[in-house]
Formats: sequence, C-alpha cells, structure tokens
Amino acid sequence: MTGTTPSRDILVCDSVTRMGQDVRGRVAIAASHGGVFAVHLALQEGVAGLVVCDAGVGLERAGIAGLDHANSLGVPCAALHHRSARIGDGADCARRGLVSYANARAVQLGVRVGMPALQAAQCMAAADLQAVDPGPSPGEARKVLPGLHGHRTVVLIDSASLVAEEDRDCVVITASHGGLLGGRFETAIKLPVFAALYNDAGIGCDGAGVSRLPALDARGIPAATVAASSARIGDARSAWETGVISRVNQAAYALGAREGQGARDWAELMAAVH
Repeated sequence: MTGTTPSRDILVCDSVTRMGQDVRGRVAIAASHGGVFAVHLALQEGVAGLVVCDAGVGLERAGIAGLDHANSLGVPCAALHHRSARIGDGADCARRGLVSYANARAVQLGVRVGMPALQAAQCMAAADLQAVDPGPSPGEARKVLPGLHGHRTVVLIDSASLVAEEDRDCVVITASHGGLLGGRFETAIKLPVFAALYNDAGIGCDGAGVSRLPALDARGIPAATVAASSARIGDARSAWETGVISRVNQAAYALGAREGQGARDWAELMAAVH
C-alpha cells in the first residue's frame, strides 16, 4: 500500500502532505508525527478525524501536541506508539499501530490507549463528523539564514514538504521525521540539497525514524537526525537552537559529523564544506 489508500470510510496515507483529494469530512490514519504543524495541515485539508504517530513524544511533548490543537477545534485525534508501527508508513500503521494517546474528543468516541489503529479510526468514522476551519497556520514555517564568509545558506523548514528549488545546494534543517514515506527511497528529499537534517522521532519501530539516512547516502547527500528528546518535532527553529545529533549517515560522517554534536554546529560544519 503506497501513497493514499481509501477504505470505505477511512483513508490510510504515509503523510499528511500526501492525502489526496478525496479527504474532506473523512477519517484518516496518516503516518506523520502528531505535532501541531502536521495536524494543522491535515485539518486544512478537511480531515474530520485523525490518527497519527506519537513520534517518541519528545521534547515538550511536541510529537503529540497536535492532539490538543485538534481537540480545541472539536476534532478527534489519536496517536500511535512509535514502537508499534513504522512512522511514515501508513499501511504499517493501519496494520500494527497501537494507540498511545488520544485527545478528549477521541475518548468521547470510544478511543482508548492500547486500541489498534484501525479500530480507533473506525470509532471516529462511526460518528457524525464534519471538517472544520482550523484558521491560519501556526507559526513561521520557513526561515533562511544567509551564508557568511562564502559559506552555504542554511534553511529552516518545519516540514520537508516545504523544500524549494532555491534550496538546492543549501543546508536544510527540516523538522520532519527522518522516516521514508512508505519505505520509498525517492521520498527521502525531493530536491538535491547539499545536506539535510531531520528529527529521529524516537527512532521507533524497525528504525523507521532514521530510515532516510541510508537513502540519502545512496544519493551522496550528507544527512543526520536530532534526538526527539532534544528538539520539538515540527519546529525547525527548535532543532537549530537545542537539537542534538543522534544519528549521521556515512556521507555526513566523512565530513566530520558525529553523534552528540549540536545541530547548529553540525549545520555550520556542513555549510563550510567547499
């Protein structure tokens, strides 16, 4: 199962950025993290109920912060334990995922901790749910830090989906999880940036939270993840300010990147490479 797969009432997709057109008023199992930015994107698309991944919960519970955001709008939302199914893989989340957190609206509809993902989604789908208007996107999603002394530009983006043509040959700090979407290598990053940083989402089931790293090695792109406990997933500025490197790929290691580095030090090292 790849991309977006419809069932009778429930959509199953690898990411909230790849939900397809037939989403409005539906319940979705989306294998994205449960941060505010990701959940807001799903609500903007018209999702009326949502199951996501808890992404290791992480710093300031950022991996599930979107559940409260959805609850404030009356939308049921639950998160799956990061060790129960692969983040970024909707089919696996629907098949193996187990609920670790649920907002109050979801609990009202019968969703419980430990419940299988599909059963939780079915509880939501059985209710008379409607899409809501979530309002403007919370916070700044993109910031460019110009290079100094001939160094490469560093770009902060809250989602890997926001990488743009002008980011080619830049160092991109993305607050997305480090998991491939549906296990597909081409989803590691859509443009040939110079280097890329992600959040490890607690690493999780089958090491899914860092699975982009070897895929980027195959493309010659240095890459790393920050520990979910060190930076808020979905918030690139948090990665820049407090992130601590948890994993590096071989291309990054060859350039001096090491586990335990601060994300800013990592980015400055990558930006200075000639």
